[in-house]
Amino acid sequence: MRRPRSPKGRARWTNRLLTEEYPGAVCELDHSNAFELLAATILSAQCTDARVNMVTPELFERYPTPEDLAAADPEELERIIHSTGFYRAKARSLMGMARALEERFGGEVPGRMSDLVTVPGVGRKTANVVRSVALGLPGLPVDTHVLRLSRLLGLTEQSDPVKVEMELNPMVPADERGDFSLRMILHGRRVCVARRPRCGECVLAWFCPSVDI
Repeated sequence: MRRPRSPKGRARWTNRLLTEEYPGAVCELDHSNAFELLAATILSAQCTDARVNMVTPELFERYPTPEDLAAADPEELERIIHSTGFYRAKARSLMGMARALEERFGGEVPGRMSDLVTVPGVGRKTANVVRSVALGLPGLPVDTHVLRLSRLLGLTEQSDPVKVEMELNPMVPADERGDFSLRMILHGRRVCVARRPRCGECVLAWFCPSVDI
């Protein structure tokens, strides 16, 4: 096969081959609705999904709605989420998020990006996770794996996550952006590992510019 020469061509092959490699890719944060995913994603900052999933059952049982979380006792909330790290800041973000949903969005998670990013604790990455996973809307979350792999694959030269997202969006069909991000994350965790990438096992190695370095 001829190696794709353009970023768009490499993105197209990346999307195709990772879809074949990880056909059942799903978000690994446990949740049952958009509110729960939003809370879990806030907790996932500087923390593994596995650790967040150990904490959220108690969190969601104790505070099943934004109204409940907005009225939480800060010390009790901090105790529940303590093991996720940065628990004081995360508790403030969770309560601020819940108050914003109650006061400005009728207790519902808004779908518009412009609304989501006004919610405490929510940046574009978190907003894109919620949009693509829980709300069925276009969204391409750019985490450290997506950023690193996009640069290695020559899809972008940018280092700012928002700029990377803006460059990737036109390369990936809107309804596939969330799955593209999930599969890039899985590939970054399992094969293209930061410290020791397993290029010999990588389905993208035949066109990855970094393999020749």
